[in-house]
Amino acid sequence: MRGAVSDWPVVQAGKDSPEALARYLLQFDRGQLARAMVAPTAAKGRFFYNEALTGFNFRTESLSLGSALDLLLDNLNDPQPIALAIQSLQLWSALPGFERENALTLLPGSVEPRAWLGNRAVVAAHFDPSENIACVAAGSRRFTLFPPDQVKNLYPGPFELTPAGPTISMVDFDRPDLAAYPRFARAISQARTAELAPGDAIYIPYLWWHHVRSTEPLNLLINYWWSPPAFTAGHPIEALVHAMAAIRGLPPKARAAWEAMFDHYVFSENDSADHLPEARRGIQAERPDQEAFGWAHDLIASRYRP
Repeated sequence: MRGAVSDWPVVQAGKDSPEALARYLLQFDRGQLARAMVAPTAAKGRFFYNEALTGFNFRTESLSLGSALDLLLDNLNDPQPIALAIQSLQLWSALPGFERENALTLLPGSVEPRAWLGNRAVVAAHFDPSENIACVAAGSRRFTLFPPDQVKNLYPGPFELTPAGPTISMVDFDRPDLAAYPRFARAISQARTAELAPGDAIYIPYLWWHHVRSTEPLNLLINYWWSPPAFTAGHPIEALVHAMAAIRGLPPKARAAWEAMFDHYVFSENDSADHLPEARRGIQAERPDQEAFGWAHDLIASRYRP
């Protein structure tokens, strides 16, 4: 969305100079500490795992916005700086008033804005279980997006250990090792890439994988996450993880049988209970009510748990 937020005061401040951007942000600052990822020069801006996949190639610190901006400004002209990224800073609490001067009119005011501040850095391809609009307020970013059906070709890393919450792709997009990750060639053929300048925005659909590269010495992104209508029976990621633990280790015939069950009860076009009276569809209804969820939990506890 070219120029979607080009009228924001913060965009103009960033165009004026890095120092002007810092002054603009600090007028709202309340001193709240933020989570900052700091990677050494050897990481070349890529926040990732260590070689043994037992930890990461960066450290995590708690920094004030002022301290982070000082570090970024001090390293503006360093050809090989450390990589610094403040991620998911909640603007309503950290920079109250910022959102009133820099409002995204595409979304309701109830959708919370978050800030992502740093220098040249690479965030590995990952997915978020939410809709997303990301707005470049300063600097520039390159987004590479993949539809959810490319998950197999992106070679996801461990579920249990992730750099910042979401599962990430193991592929280094700068130097893809096609011997180790041959299906990545299929994924990249399905990719959508966009170069965003200050004032531009991008929509990232629900569960789409996205690789993000910040390309200037000082970059600021404001994003907005919101979720599709959700039921109260838990998050889909919980069902996914539980299914991985409960089903993947079964014999092939049993897995195939459960695949048929999931196709019928979960992924069919809401027709698994069309043969039943509407009042008796319970958990199989198109939009199950809370009573149906309570019944389902009771059923699991009484009938299927030893």
